[in-house]
Formats: sequence, C-alpha cells, structure tokens
Amino acid sequence: MMLKYLIQKEFKQIFRNSFLPKMIFGFPLMAILVFPWAANQEITNINVAIVDKDHSSYSERLANKIAASDYFNLITISNVHEAALNKVEEGKADVILELPADFEKSLVAQGSADIMLSANAVNIMKGGLGANYMGGIIQDFANEVRGEWIQSSGKNTLPLINIVPQNRFNPFLDYKVFMVPALVVMLLTMLCGFLPALNIVSEKEVGTIEQMNVTPVKKSLFILSKLIPYWIIGLIVLSLCLGLAALVYGLIPVGNLITVYFFAMIYIFVVSGLGLIISNYSSTMQQAMFLMFFFMIVLILISGLFTPIASMPDWAQKFTLFNPLRYFIEVMRMVYLKGSNILHLGNQLIALLSFAVFFNVWAIISYRKSN
Repeated sequence: MMLKYLIQKEFKQIFRNSFLPKMIFGFPLMAILVFPWAANQEITNINVAIVDKDHSSYSERLANKIAASDYFNLITISNVHEAALNKVEEGKADVILELPADFEKSLVAQGSADIMLSANAVNIMKGGLGANYMGGIIQDFANEVRGEWIQSSGKNTLPLINIVPQNRFNPFLDYKVFMVPALVVMLLTMLCGFLPALNIVSEKEVGTIEQMNVTPVKKSLFILSKLIPYWIIGLIVLSLCLGLAALVYGLIPVGNLITVYFFAMIYIFVVSGLGLIISNYSSTMQQAMFLMFFFMIVLILISGLFTPIASMPDWAQKFTLFNPLRYFIEVMRMVYLKGSNILHLGNQLIALLSFAVFFNVWAIISYRKSN
C-alpha cells in the first residue's frame, strides 16, 4: 500500500512540472521524424569533375552515365587537370575523373584503358564512398562495352558472368530500416536514464527528499517507487515510437512485438538504475547532468548505433561487452530485420538481466538514507 502512494507521488511530481511531459512526448516525435533523415550514412550529391582529354564517343557515354546516376552531380567537364584541382580546393568538387587523350583508342585496340580517379579525402566518408560508387559505374560501363563487342563480332568466346546481388533482411538497403530501431533504444536511454537521475537530485536541491529520509520507508521501496513510473513512461514512449515508425516509414518488425516489449521492460530498469546511481553520487542538478552526458555519450558512441562494432579496434570491441546499449540495439535490429525470438537472443537476455540486477542493487546500496 505504501508503494502505491509513493508511485502516485512520483507521477504527481512529474506532471506538476510543465516541461517534463512536453519533453517525454516531444522528444520521441522529433527523434523518429527527424533523426533518421539526418543520421543517414547514404552519401548522395557527390560533385564530380571530369577531365576529358579524349572527347570521343566512349568518353562522352561514360560522362553521361555518371551524370545519370542519383549519386553524382556533374559540375564541370574540362580538359585541364589543374582547373579540376582548383574546384577541389574551393570545395566545389569531391571526385576528379581524368580520361586520357587515347582513352577510346586504347579501349578499342587493346581492350583496356587507364583512367585516373582522385577523391577528396578531407571528408573520408564522402571521398571513400564517392570513389567506390564511381568505380561501380565505371565497371558497369566496361561490361556494357564488352557486351557490345561480343555481340557485334558474333563470337561468344569470352564468357560473361552476371552477378546479381541479393541483400538479406534489408533487400533495398534502406538506411532508415537500420537506424530507426537503434534510435528507439537511444530515446529510451535518454528519457529513462536522465529523468530519474534529475528527479532525485532536484528533490535534494529543494529539500523534499529529507522528508522521505525521516520516514520508515525502506531504501529498496523508495528506489522501486522511482523506477516504476519511468518504467511505465518508457513503455508508453516505446509504443509511440513503434507507431510512428509504422505510420511514417512503414517499418513493422518481422518478429513478434512481445519480444520487443519484453526486452524493453528489462532495459528500462537497466538505464533507470544507472540514472539512480548517478543521482546518489550527485549533489546538484548540474553535477548530475554532466555525469549523465559523459556516460551517455560514451555508451552511445560504442553501442553500434552509428559505427558497426566489427569495424572497431579490438580493445573497443571488448569494451562494448560492458555496454547495455549494445545488447538492446542488437535485440531491436534482430527482431525488426530478422524476426528473431527470445530463443535466438539468449546472450542478450542474460547480459541485460545481469545489468539490471547489478545497477539496481548498486542504486539501493549507494542510496544514503538517514533516520
């Protein structure tokens, strides 16, 4: 019965603050509707300068093929390499493609021709992907020319191998399908980690927590009364995010929604417990916010949200084993993209349960209650 009144007190305290309800519902709207478009690693609008010294039919065909791509903007066609370099220096070109004067002649006579591809690697992501995209287009152009020669000669002595890629789980390589489930994890982390920490610290600053400290309420009951309201709020926010993902992006999990909610219930206790630990060691709101930002930024960066864990150095990959965000992001992506169930997610379940027990026991022990 006492827990019931403590939870009622928490909800009244949350909704008495005019800012918190707006943040609870406004932040998910902004994150789901805006972040997937901004946090997109698909590179488009790559500016390419073509230095065409050949001015032949083949060089013109290649230029037109590049211009027709959705990835490239053909900004200039020049026969002076220095002019193209100036465009790179001015930030107006990302990739330079130089076709030599004997491009068509070498292609016809020898069956091959050398070209030079230069990428501006100041922005290594844009430069690297731009060069890869360009290489794919050039390879496709070479296959077209080769096919025309075989057809015109009437001979089929050179075998052609057609490679048809088939992408499993995300066949159209839509980056939003990959990012939205992970962004939901980030939202729950920010809301259910930040708010409990700030709630307790604000009570410390106002002095109302001293009234609780002189009551016979047990530490475990007090911590539980702080966790349950944000557990409920987290599930409401999760439902809102899943609904927006379905309505706006048509993103529906391949697996069972019950699996998502089951792991979410555990994960909310994990991050809420972490937030309560930080609040127990913080005396002011400013101190709590700095600590939360420090931990959240580190945990988000090494969670696999933006950078694949397999691409990290060995020491960073080992460090991610102690990051609860990693496991819930894996759960969300595997349920959404692969249709995994609880039986397939045993390692993630054990890890999240361990984090939940560890953080919440620590929160109870570290809470200093004076009678």
